[in-house]
Amino acid sequence: MTTDSSSTNRAPAAGISTFKGKERALRADRLGTGGLLLSVLAATAPLMVVAGVMPTTFAVMGIVGQPLLFVVLGAVLILFSVGYAEMSRHVHNAGAFYAYISRGLGGTAGAGAALVALVAYNSLQVGIYGIFGFEVSGLFATYADLEVAWWIPALAAALAVGVLGLLKIDVNAKVLGVLLVIEVLLVVVFDIAAVADPGTEGLSLHAFNPDTLTGAGVGTALCFCIAAFLGFEQAPVYAEETSRPHVLVPRVMFLAVAGVAVFFALSSWALTVATGPAAIVPTSQEQSAGLLFFLTEDRLGSTFTDVLHVLFVTGMFAAMLSFHNVVARYAFAMGREGLLPAAFGRTSGASGAPGTGSLLQTGIAVVLVLAFALTDDKPAGDPTAPVLHLFTWGGNIGALGVIVLMAIASLSVVVFFVRRGAAGAQAWRLGTSAVAGIALVIIAGYTVKDFDVLVGAGPDSALRWVLPGVIGLALVVGLVQGAVLRARAPETHARIGLGNEAFQLEKEAERTP
Repeated sequence: MTTDSSSTNRAPAAGISTFKGKERALRADRLGTGGLLLSVLAATAPLMVVAGVMPTTFAVMGIVGQPLLFVVLGAVLILFSVGYAEMSRHVHNAGAFYAYISRGLGGTAGAGAALVALVAYNSLQVGIYGIFGFEVSGLFATYADLEVAWWIPALAAALAVGVLGLLKIDVNAKVLGVLLVIEVLLVVVFDIAAVADPGTEGLSLHAFNPDTLTGAGVGTALCFCIAAFLGFEQAPVYAEETSRPHVLVPRVMFLAVAGVAVFFALSSWALTVATGPAAIVPTSQEQSAGLLFFLTEDRLGSTFTDVLHVLFVTGMFAAMLSFHNVVARYAFAMGREGLLPAAFGRTSGASGAPGTGSLLQTGIAVVLVLAFALTDDKPAGDPTAPVLHLFTWGGNIGALGVIVLMAIASLSVVVFFVRRGAAGAQAWRLGTSAVAGIALVIIAGYTVKDFDVLVGAGPDSALRWVLPGVIGLALVVGLVQGAVLRARAPETHARIGLGNEAFQLEKEAERTP
């Protein structure tokens, strides 16, 4: 295989402004395979997917074959990960997506991708505060007979996440790990209970029949389901904080994609077994997000269901913390490379965390939660209440952004290795990247086309274009910023995507006689 070191074809330009000092680098050796895997898997929020995404997909799209969709998407994302993982062996940068894209398609494209990533992951993170506040408010009403406005627990969670975001990443990994393991165990208990006590149709495998994927709703169902995988692609964000990024990052990505595909395919199948394939759609339409709790109440009792409600909330907290860490590291990388003010490109104190980026994300979360709270004049249970808009709008804007980034990154992988003269040696990886890229473009197209369905708006609503337009606007603004930097600050433009290499390469040049 024809490869070389992790250095890029783009060396820093003469006179490039460089960063020196430990505060410009994330602390290495913080994460091993386990810590990295737990950090990225926490973003998938297993219980939120099983209790929220799966019933919604069954109910809205009326497709029984959701388990098969998870298998199909797992295959697509494995194909994507082949080239993406190989790229991670050559580029170690907290900017991940935009660093990869800049290496393949140039600094201007990288600047566009950077802003899309910042907007997308912020949207995903902030959106969860809506459903978190809604659920916590419901827990207070049910178990303490207290009426608590949704935005109070949402703001409290934003502050708690902000504090944890300033700590060492290995501390965060431990918090995420505990919450994630408990979530997974509870879902597995339900899966076993459903298989042990199936519905009237017994242990039917009908949900894996390709015939269940016929109909106009399949494309939109893919949009719902792909959001469940988001998190695996974050592994390269932590590359600088691992001991052997060229080994650990690819390993974790493949483990995450395969694990998520199998886990969610089996769990969604367990839901069809519990109700019976013929009844899963009408039961989901009747129970909505209460489907899982309805099924556990009957099979595992009220105590288990109560615990499940609580862990549903803590799982969302884990996802918020995971996305918060990613946003903070993107902001750090952008600050280090001149796409954000230099203050964002510094780590803080003994923790080595990207403190300014963490504060930025916390500030954005607080402002948006307050904005939705101030416009909330409806009961929390009202389907048009702003608290639920915060979740659906943020989640789908963010998911679209990440799908777009994955599609562009697939192209970038191909261009990167072709330009390095490694097309022959990397032919099969480039082939998988091309196939995955085409599949992701198709999914992105369906996402934009059916955005009204995804956010629960009418077909004539302006939201069907305005909300996905947020990602389009971010891309355009980022590209303009990149073009301006290329014309007015070429030394900054040359640094986009290089990360630590910008000053490491210059130091080496200074030592060379």
